[in-house]
Amino acid sequence: MFLKNVFRSTVLGLRTWSVFSVFPAFKQPQCSFYANWTVTGICKRDEILLNQPVRQYARPSRKKQEFPSQLQDLHPSMLKHEYASVPLAQSVDDVVKKLLTLELANHSEKLRLKEEQLIAKVQRDENDRSSTEVKVAILTARIRNFQEHLHKHPKDKANKRWMLMAIDRRKKKLKVLRRTRYDSFEKVCQELGITYTFPPEYYRRVTRRWLAKKAFCNKVFQEVQKQKAEQREKQRAAEAKGKEPTSSTEPQGTVA
Repeated sequence: MFLKNVFRSTVLGLRTWSVFSVFPAFKQPQCSFYANWTVTGICKRDEILLNQPVRQYARPSRKKQEFPSQLQDLHPSMLKHEYASVPLAQSVDDVVKKLLTLELANHSEKLRLKEEQLIAKVQRDENDRSSTEVKVAILTARIRNFQEHLHKHPKDKANKRWMLMAIDRRKKKLKVLRRTRYDSFEKVCQELGITYTFPPEYYRRVTRRWLAKKAFCNKVFQEVQKQKAEQREKQRAAEAKGKEPTSSTEPQGTVA
């Protein structure tokens, strides 16, 4: 244990103590050179780091473009959906009325009111809650809500997945509605501001190998078509030559 405590130093080698300070009779070994070299090296390294210019690692801040919210047309003085049909809500005290309006409402209550507004534009009658038009309106409100959220938080993969699933469901419902009731389909797209795009002809992923193969197949097809066209021309020429009338020379008889 005594030998282990003979020479101790800190991690940086700045402070050292040894048994030689207690017993000066012992001869000091050459290890002090290492301690001095360590301190000198650290000082030089610090000077080098301090003399280096500061690099611009921070990226310049970019201002995001403002994304239009679908809840902008909801005025804070509007009543919540569950209190809109109650006549007593219009004659209550200002403090109570403030609690019933959208001024202190959360986001889900505002989204619910927006869904009701979109449903009222496309529903077939007042009690219609299960038609294809109503389902498309509900999905449209949710998709736009997801888009607003992802504009602020683009790395939210879970909500992005839910948004893509909702878009696929709405696309299927619009496809059925377009095939069965085209007039309702046009009304829904016009009222909700939906631009319907036709699905692509091919869903295959485009790669370099696939493009090279497709170009080669097209070239082979064109060459085959040229050969077939040449064969048809030869066949037509042969048929035309066979149908030509042959000039028969009959010997004329002499009149006696």
